[in-house]
Amino acid sequence: MPTSETTARDLPTLHAFFAPGGILANSPLPYEYRPGQLEMARAVERALDEKRHLIVEAGTGTGKTLAYLLPALRTAFETGRRVIISTGTKALQDQLFFRDVPFLESLLGPLRVCYMKGRANYLCRHKLITLTAHPILSGLEEIDQYHQIAEWEKTTETGDRSELSGLPEVSQLWAKLDARSEACLGSTCPDYGRCFVTEMRRRAQEADIVIVNHHLFFADLAVRQQAGGAPDAGVLPEAGAVIFDEAHELEEVASSYFGISVSNLRFEDLVRDSEAMLKKGDGYASGPNTAVLVSGQQLRDRARMFFAQLPIAGDGRQPFDGREEFLEMRGDLYLGVKNTLIRLEAELDQLRGVDEAPGLRKRVGNLRTELEFLMESNSSNTVYWLERRMSGGLQKQSRVTFLQATPIDVSGILDAQLFQTFPTVVMTSATLTVQGSFEHIRGRLGLADGGGSGNGAARELVVPSHFKYDTQALLYLPPEMPDPRAPDFAEVAARCIQQVLGITRGRAFCLFTSYNQMRDLYERLLPVLDYPILLHGSAPRNVLLEQFRETPNAVLFGTASFWQGVDVQGEALSCVIIDKLPFAVPNDPVVAARMRFIEDAGGKPFYEYQVPSAVIALKQGFGRLIRSLEDRGVLVLLDPRIRQKSYGRAFLESLPPYRVTTSITDVGLFFE
Repeated sequence: MPTSETTARDLPTLHAFFAPGGILANSPLPYEYRPGQLEMARAVERALDEKRHLIVEAGTGTGKTLAYLLPALRTAFETGRRVIISTGTKALQDQLFFRDVPFLESLLGPLRVCYMKGRANYLCRHKLITLTAHPILSGLEEIDQYHQIAEWEKTTETGDRSELSGLPEVSQLWAKLDARSEACLGSTCPDYGRCFVTEMRRRAQEADIVIVNHHLFFADLAVRQQAGGAPDAGVLPEAGAVIFDEAHELEEVASSYFGISVSNLRFEDLVRDSEAMLKKGDGYASGPNTAVLVSGQQLRDRARMFFAQLPIAGDGRQPFDGREEFLEMRGDLYLGVKNTLIRLEAELDQLRGVDEAPGLRKRVGNLRTELEFLMESNSSNTVYWLERRMSGGLQKQSRVTFLQATPIDVSGILDAQLFQTFPTVVMTSATLTVQGSFEHIRGRLGLADGGGSGNGAARELVVPSHFKYDTQALLYLPPEMPDPRAPDFAEVAARCIQQVLGITRGRAFCLFTSYNQMRDLYERLLPVLDYPILLHGSAPRNVLLEQFRETPNAVLFGTASFWQGVDVQGEALSCVIIDKLPFAVPNDPVVAARMRFIEDAGGKPFYEYQVPSAVIALKQGFGRLIRSLEDRGVLVLLDPRIRQKSYGRAFLESLPPYRVTTSITDVGLFFE
């Protein structure tokens, strides 16, 4: 594990490390000189030195993690400027901290690197002590989890729940004990000195490199924005640069954290926690306690009526275009919730000697402010929408309704809060260009006009993949496929998939653009396939991936989350089949709002937004196949529009140089 020991020494130059005969060549790692890796490392170091922004598309196999880690370390050592590295997935965050950094330490000596997660990943010792003194547990499952956590707390050094392998992924008890900020007592907490979050912050302040994920980074950035840029508002330490790996995800993650979401579950949790707080004291005595209790009960009832009357039909995401009409017809319900929140906030302010009261009062105030924005604001750059979905573990699932507001265009926000704030922002991914151009990603993220630190336009670099796609991969476009909107598409797709899997002997990912399409094809193929089939949703993703790796000739049917961040090397994955070009659903409220925004500005939303976004998504999906120089396999796209429509050219010209065929015979010959 990386150490936090202080070391004062010079790190090797990039040439001395990456070049033939250099440090990397003489390491235990299987070595092959990659000119693109050294070129990227030099570009990153130059951007850090000159305080410029940089966008790098680094093809799979470039070795990009080392290409930005060493320049980041050299910059931190030489200038004292800390660098934050943010990843899109926890898997890559773990790879950096538990594999790449220890490898560098084996060659370079101890490094000061810190790993940070969101507060909900850490145990709150004060909550555990309070629960131990006043146990309020629900059922044998929570009692068993409590004993696990209490014993673990005595020995853990980090308080990171990932150490609790026996704790269910969705634990109701953990949600009562984690260190999320809305219930935090801060420096007034009697256990502040032993706090795991406090310790995490201390390690980060001493580190040269801090490794986070996009969700934590943008949650922190949003908190700082709300606090007017106060340096102590967030969890992350000050830094001179940030490097985003898997940067193709930035727009969606930033949109969620600069938006607002209020659910009926937040109201239920708030009232539950206020009642639990009172039970720890003198019970429901007269005075302030009774007032809090009564207001909490009223809030629960009024919130339930409010959410029950929201105009949402069934599950899924729907626009909330009729807010004004709703307020005219049901404004009394909204005002009832709002006024009860105001009263509860005032009553919590009257409580004395209750540790949890300030945290609860802050939660009530935040909830009131967010609800007011959702119901009363008229921001032209915001889309308001509703969503209903299942939440909780398999044993305790319930429907949750969300009232949400999302920025339509985050480019201005990112320019002000990110590119104007950090002297250097490096964005890298294997999938950032469309037809060789960064124009789409620049526009979506706010770098269209060279934006950023004022030191000139952001630089660009495309590093071709180290892989030999023309010999390692074959792209098969079946000539007999009908349009995906045709009624016989699923029937013909099932026959084609069965034929291809017969040649590949399973060993495939079948990736779908919708859950319904996946279920349909799964049910059609289950009776006729002779290979083990794994279905997305039947188990956690990591479990399904492990089963796929361990099961000979397996076939995995998956949707969105399997299109990226999945790495299966070797013959176990020899085929990736994709049903349709992955266009965003046009009637999704956020997608529809963004398309209207582009159209109102005189643009063409299909070509400027939907096609480029789909190109990047397709590149991600196909990128699951070739993960090493030894991998070989076939890619199959069942959507004939890539050949028949004029926009299909954008997809074909953006993909790596695969050999393309429309002959199933070529697929058989490839595997022979």
